[in-house]
Amino acid sequence: MTEKKMEKAVLVSAVTPDITELQANEYLDELEFLAMTASIEGVKRFTQRLDRPISSTYVGKGKLQEIKEYIAENEIPLAVFDDELSGAQVRNLEKELCCSILDRTSLILDIFAMRAQTAYAKTQVQLARYQYILPRLTGMWSHLERQRGGRGTRGGAGEKQLETDRRIVMDKISQLKDQLKKIDRQMATQRSNRGRMVRVSLVGYTNVGKSTIMNLLSKSNVFAENKLFATLDTTVRKVVIDNTPFLLSDTVGFIRKLPHQLVESFKSTLDEVREADILMHVVDVSHPNFEDQIKVVKRTLEEIGAGNKPVFMVFNKIDAYKFVPKSEFDLAEDRPGKISLRQLEESWIAKENSPAIFISAKEKTGIDKLRNDLYKMVGETIRGRYPFTGFLWQNFDEE
Repeated sequence: MTEKKMEKAVLVSAVTPDITELQANEYLDELEFLAMTASIEGVKRFTQRLDRPISSTYVGKGKLQEIKEYIAENEIPLAVFDDELSGAQVRNLEKELCCSILDRTSLILDIFAMRAQTAYAKTQVQLARYQYILPRLTGMWSHLERQRGGRGTRGGAGEKQLETDRRIVMDKISQLKDQLKKIDRQMATQRSNRGRMVRVSLVGYTNVGKSTIMNLLSKSNVFAENKLFATLDTTVRKVVIDNTPFLLSDTVGFIRKLPHQLVESFKSTLDEVREADILMHVVDVSHPNFEDQIKVVKRTLEEIGAGNKPVFMVFNKIDAYKFVPKSEFDLAEDRPGKISLRQLEESWIAKENSPAIFISAKEKTGIDKLRNDLYKMVGETIRGRYPFTGFLWQNFDEE
């Protein structure tokens, strides 16, 4: 099987006052990773500091001209923007830059479309894409044919009246919602048939190692890959530790600016998280921006109604954690990596009420302790059941 040819693109970001230059670069790193996952090679980055993105063209005239000249000189076919664009912005940018335009939301939708394997996941992604398209029909597309073939929200063109397109999209949204309601009922029945077994759900930012941990704990072979959104469909496995059984689920990872259309369409998939007894929040501790990622996950859990669940913090990838002495950092910037891993463990555990563990799923470091800690939590949950009282979550390591 031949590898898909990478499409070249420029990456564009507006840096607002609440974002540092360091954060802006990290966000563009993530956008580049998203692009790479969608077989797009980011060949040049453009940033502009603005109070807020320009309503008509996202960036100012001078920056737009700079981008235009680079695209023309290097024959770049695509520009990817690190925010959700309006239909008018896309139309204006296509006209000015003479290339295809992708925003962050459409890029994520493209990746979800490529990753979807089951009929259920494909239906969820289709619904999210049509919901994204509907308010943009006037500004972005002249016909729905643009949605067929190619990469999701890009492709050919066509001619049809706007009202006809709008009616087609609304009808399709209605059909997809009906399909999902039927599947949701089936999935709710499946969940109810699992009885009163304790349910543990893996949550976290995308690409932090949830599926690898799932494989280690359940001794199964869940697909794991170093790409974003490798897992879309929920995987549930029965796990038994020292004769104590429970259900472990792994579902889609979260990300900064996760499109609200996807959160809505993946509602039933996220029910596994909402109905869990314990959440295992997996964190990539080697990522320089891991604390921001923790905030994104916590905010998303609040949005889906799972913010009050007992949480077990699992800091993964300690094998990749790099300690950089303060002398090599800007001392005014409190960045991860300035302290040793041991200091990080002590400081994080001290400031959190939830139990926490530092592991390497890749090297299988700390996995025995992870199993033992999880065994104690599940056992206490079985004994206490509802309501959950907190018992060992505060004095977890007193042994």
